[in-house]
Amino acid sequence: MEYSYPFDVDWSQEEILQVITFFNLIEDAYESSANRENLKEAYANFKKIVPGKSQENNIYKEFKEASGYDGYKVIKELKENQDEQNISIK
Repeated sequence: MEYSYPFDVDWSQEEILQVITFFNLIEDAYESSANRENLKEAYANFKKIVPGKSQENNIYKEFKEASGYDGYKVIKELKENQDEQNISIK
């Protein structure tokens, strides 16, 4: 699949890389599975960059429109199933 990741032009290069890492793990959760701890860490980094819920939802919407992958679903699964070592969306 070819699509671009949503990002803010005001983000630093490091912040953009952290957001891309987060989106890569969302892709992994849909395509196979994502390691819980890696996803949890990437989400924490993402929230430092995008602290507001509204902006987070807008970015998820952009990403879903471009990729078909729903970041909200992945994070919901991360929060609800604490016992799972890997997160997978079927």
